[in-house]
Amino acid sequence: MGKGPPEEVMAAWTVRSAQIGDAQAIAELIIHYARKGLLLPRPLSQVYAHIRDYAVVEVDGRVVGCGALEVVWDSLGEVRSLAVEEGMRGLGIGRALVEYLLEDASRLGLKRVFALTYIEQFFEQFGFRKVPKESLPHKIWRDCIHCPKFPDCDEVAMLLELEYISPRNDRSL
Repeated sequence: MGKGPPEEVMAAWTVRSAQIGDAQAIAELIIHYARKGLLLPRPLSQVYAHIRDYAVVEVDGRVVGCGALEVVWDSLGEVRSLAVEEGMRGLGIGRALVEYLLEDASRLGLKRVFALTYIEQFFEQFGFRKVPKESLPHKIWRDCIHCPKFPDCDEVAMLLELEYISPRNDRSL
């Protein structure tokens, strides 16, 4: 049997774009890990303002994981606010979220996606590689400069070069 979540858990979950009704659950997941120092806090108002960036994993009508893809610049996106409920970790939910977000990045035409993380090996499985934070000036001057950890950030910058496949040109519509 391969690595991955048990079939009964896979059958029970759905990965989808976030909806307004998911904002509170997303904020609670992020706050949980922010209190542990593993994510930056995102107030509920910011989750609402960026709800279109988020994807969630739902099990039995309950949000158990979230992640966001934020467009940073013309060809650059960021995977951020990736969180999975403690009791659901290790089942492939984080993997499913990142795969969903990377598909979205490709669909948007992004050429590169990065993440700031404490868990390098998780992102390496998708092909992300470690890069100097200074190679992401748009992120630094837009977000990092306002972070309480700046300039002593202890997160690792990871970057993935995407192979962009143009949507097919269907003239029959």
